[in-house]
Amino acid sequence: MRITCTVNGETHEADDVWPGESLLYVLRERLGLPGAKNACEQGECGSCTVYLDGTAVCSCLVAAGQAQGRSVVTVEGLSRDDGSLHPVQEAFLATGAVQCGFCTPGLIVAVHDLLARNPAPADPEIREALAGNLCRCTGYEKILEAVRMAARS
Repeated sequence: MRITCTVNGETHEADDVWPGESLLYVLRERLGLPGAKNACEQGECGSCTVYLDGTAVCSCLVAAGQAQGRSVVTVEGLSRDDGSLHPVQEAFLATGAVQCGFCTPGLIVAVHDLLARNPAPADPEIREALAGNLCRCTGYEKILEAVRMAARS
């Protein structure tokens, strides 16, 4: 089947999509957007988090056909029109919250979503919002620091 959707503000088409193919696979392999990472394929780690019509979802759990006619925003789409980084992306870099970088795109989308809903979250709210995102490299303190920094900016 062919799916057509808007990804990061641009219309994209993907041909020969099979019914069980995930949105994550389409984004990475068919559209060349490697930001969302393929890790657990079970919606447990958050590395593939993207927005689908404004709602943060694990793209590994979304069938590609569900994106037909809808809007998808990936971590690549969070940067500003002039190409500069979003304040959440800048905060992750400034605090060193990137480590190996594998979980970073999903965390950035999750933090972006949190701050859109709650611009001044307390630490327990940050921890709850990021509970679905796993990082194997850090003790999470630098990630929490990045969220606090982004909330201040």
